Amino acid sequence: MQTLAIVGASLAGLSAARAARAQGFTGRLVVIGDEPHRPYDRPPLSKDFLLGRATAEDLSLESDPDELGADWLLGTEAASLDAGTRTILLKDGRTIQADGIVIATGARARKLPTLAGLSNVFTLRTLADAQSLAPELVAGSRMAVIGAGFIGAEVAAAASSRGMDVTMIDTKPVPFAAQLGTEMGGLVAGLHAANGVELISSAVIEDFYSCEGNVTGLRLAGGRYVSADVVVVGIGAEPNIGWLADSGLELNGGVVCDAMGRTGVPGVVAVGDCASWFDHAAGKHRRMEHWTGALERAAIAVEALLDAEAVPKPAKPHYFWSDQYGVKLQFAGHSAGYDRLEIEAGEAHTHSCLAVYYRGDEPVAVLGMNQPRLFTKWRRSLSASGSAATAQPPAAPHAVPQAQTESQPAACADASALVGAAVVH
Repeated sequence: MQTLAIVGASLAGLSAARAARAQGFTGRLVVIGDEPHRPYDRPPLSKDFLLGRATAEDLSLESDPDELGADWLLGTEAASLDAGTRTILLKDGRTIQADGIVIATGARARKLPTLAGLSNVFTLRTLADAQSLAPELVAGSRMAVIGAGFIGAEVAAAASSRGMDVTMIDTKPVPFAAQLGTEMGGLVAGLHAANGVELISSAVIEDFYSCEGNVTGLRLAGGRYVSADVVVVGIGAEPNIGWLADSGLELNGGVVCDAMGRTGVPGVVAVGDCASWFDHAAGKHRRMEHWTGALERAAIAVEALLDAEAVPKPAKPHYFWSDQYGVKLQFAGHSAGYDRLEIEAGEAHTHSCLAVYYRGDEPVAVLGMNQPRLFTKWRRSLSASGSAATAQPPAAPHAVPQAQTESQPAACADASALVGAAVVH
């Protein structure tokens, strides 16, 4: 292999580039990124960066920008891919032809088209997003967070700690239940309540009001009105795969791959948030939108790309973490289908505990709240394959051509109703 092209210059792309060099690739290495920045760490954007405890320079993932001997093509998007010839067309008109391609284009924050163009409505995914949002965290002002996922929750925690009046609005009865289950999801919800954040669950936004290009408030089904000086939309992410529509790769909510990141086209692999790897534990393909997946799976995919005889590696248990109000939440495994939850250490009501999820007698997931040592031990003990160890992957993918009603202030403009579409997960 003479030329290896990596499309995506965030953590997954950088990890793939480092893995290629570590595994002996000495040819031309091209890294393509749509942002103008060198690779930076995204998790701190909703935590330390918003709180002013970290700068853009602190987020850099590189100590030596020349360590890889790569050609960096930054600030330009990939427009299309011909997977058969492994030719990448960039939006600026340039083409890159490679012997091997790593697709690591990540995901983008899902937006609400109805709120597009309003100057006080924000999402948080990139450094530019965080730089725009940070100055809006002003004590005494009001923030409405649409969506109570972990990004929304972390933004709410940062805003509350800055002295803002924060309301989180979510469609689900219990936030975080999909990841943590109902009991522990409710515990995290209580953490927000204990820190002054109001959570409105099972909510539907029917309308919003704006004045001079800013949202002034949201009206919920049932008549509740939520005033807002700042609105943050945290309703998940969409994989950046539109540029691959005519590529010849199989796309199904992500780039469909086997358990090592191989696509159905030789010489092309995918990693990170855009990649839908086969998950033996679940017996199906799924995207893993977490930092550790982007970091650890890149080496597996690169090995599969460089060595046709590479032996499949067992995947590590699914892992993510979150920091909220000084509480470090760490989670590993998959809670889906668990039938028993045990508090193995600490006390849940103090938000310092270790909870283990069981399916029958087998531990399938573990949650730690301010229990890093115990959590690490349990995480290591989890089976990577869980109870679905015998699940077989499908054939390799083939190439294919009531709440209290508040008084509602007068608004400069009454925009069209969102009709329940405001919070979509």
